[in-house]
Amino acid sequence: MRPTLFQSFAILSLFSTVSSQTAYANDFVDPDYILSKKFGDHTFQARQSILVWADSLAAKGPWSVMNKAVNPPSGDKHDYMSWAPYWWPDCSGVGNTTALSPEDVWKTCPYVNRDGQFNPDGRLVNDVGAFQDLAEATFYNAIAWTLDNPYKTNFENNAVTFIRTWFLDAATRMNPHLIYGQMQRGPQGQTGSHTGLLDLKAMSKITSAILLLRKGKSAAWTSDLDNQMIAWSREYITWLETADIAVEEGLADNNHGTFYYNQLAAMKIIVNDLAGAKKVTNTFFNLQYLTQIDANGEQPLEAARTRPYHYRSYNLAAMITNARLEKYVDPSSTVWEKRTNSGATIKTALDFAMTIPSSASKEEKYVQELYPNIAAVAAVYGDADGKYLTFLKTAYPDFMKEPFILWNQPWAEGEKSGMVSASTKPTTNPQVDKTSDSPPGIKTSFWNTFAFSSVVALIFLCKL
Repeated sequence: MRPTLFQSFAILSLFSTVSSQTAYANDFVDPDYILSKKFGDHTFQARQSILVWADSLAAKGPWSVMNKAVNPPSGDKHDYMSWAPYWWPDCSGVGNTTALSPEDVWKTCPYVNRDGQFNPDGRLVNDVGAFQDLAEATFYNAIAWTLDNPYKTNFENNAVTFIRTWFLDAATRMNPHLIYGQMQRGPQGQTGSHTGLLDLKAMSKITSAILLLRKGKSAAWTSDLDNQMIAWSREYITWLETADIAVEEGLADNNHGTFYYNQLAAMKIIVNDLAGAKKVTNTFFNLQYLTQIDANGEQPLEAARTRPYHYRSYNLAAMITNARLEKYVDPSSTVWEKRTNSGATIKTALDFAMTIPSSASKEEKYVQELYPNIAAVAAVYGDADGKYLTFLKTAYPDFMKEPFILWNQPWAEGEKSGMVSASTKPTTNPQVDKTSDSPPGIKTSFWNTFAFSSVVALIFLCKL
C-alpha cells in the first residue's frame, strides 16, 4: 500500500528532525548500559535517529565479500580484498605502444605513493566499503532492537542476517584473514600490506552488536550462531597475532597501531577472553599511547599527515575506543587518567584538537569527525564549565539528534533540543505515570512514548 499524501508529509516532517547518517571512525558501546534502558528524556532525538539510521542502512544489505567483481590473486572470492588507497600507477616506463587495459595497468605499471590522495579506481574492489556499511548497519540495528518500539524483530533479524552473511554462511562468508587487504598493485605487488588491517577497524562496532544480541538474549542469535562466530573469531585472532603484516601493523606508532588494538581487543571480547582483551589494551596504553600526545595536546604523528584535522580526530576516536574496551572488561581500570610521557591525557588531545579549525587545513568536509570525541570526553571527564556543550551548540546546533548522544552519558541532561519536539507533542500533557518502572530521574509520559512509537511506525509505513 502506498502512503497517502498526509502520511508522506508526516514521514518527511519527522525525518527532517533526524540527523543525516554519518559513519564515524570507530566506537564501542557498553551493552550493559544500553540494555539497562536508563535513558534520560534528552536522548529522545538520538534514539529517534538510531531507528531511522538502522532502517536506512539495512536497506543496503546484506553484504558479502563474494560481491566483488575482481578475483583476489588466490582466485577465492571468500578472501577479503582491497587496494591500497593512496597508490597510483606510473606507466611512463612500461614502454607500451597502445593503451593499456585496466587489468594490464594493475599488473604491469609500478605504483607510487601519494599520501592522502585517494586513487578513485581503488573502490572498483569495494570489500572495504561493504564492511564499513556492514559494521554501521549491524551496530545500529542491534541498538534499535534493544529500544522500545513495535519493530524490534525487524531490527533483530537485520543484525543477525548481516553477521551471518559476512562471517558465517558457507556460500558468502569471509575467510578469517586479511592477506589481500590494501593490496599493492604492479609487477612487485599483488600482496596485501600491513595497512590493510585498518580496513576492519570497525570490528569493535560488530562486537558491540554481538554483545547486545548475546546479553539481550536475542531469539534470532542462537547459541549455534554464537559458537560459530566464536570459532571464526578465534581463527582471525590467530592470524592477527601471528601473520607478519598483522604484527607489523600492531607495531605502528600512529593511528594504525591504535586501531589495530581496537580490533584485537574487540575480537578477544567476542571469544569471552576478557583477560586477553585487557592485556591488549594494556599493551597499547603502555606502548604507542605514551608517545602519541605532546604536553600541549598535539598528536605529532597525525599532525604531520596531509589531512591533520582528519587524522587528529581519527586517532582520538581509536584512543577513546581502546579506553572504552578496557573499561568494559575491567570497570576498575583508571585508563582515562593514563598519561603519556609528556603528561597528557586523551582529554588533553581533545582540548587541543578543538582549537584548530578544519578550515586551517582546508578540511571543512571532515569537521563533524571531531564531534563524537567531544561528547565522549565530556561524558567521562565532565563538563563543569560547559566548554564542550558550548562548542557543539555553536558548531553544530543539531548535535543532540546524533545517535552518539545516547551512549555518551551522563552529559547535556538539560538540553531540550534532545527531547520530544513540540511538533510531535500533543496539545494536552497527561500526568506522568507514577507506577512506571522507569529509573529515578527519568520522566515518562504518554506523549513521550506515543511520539517515539509513532516515529517507528511511520518509518515502516511505506513498506506496507
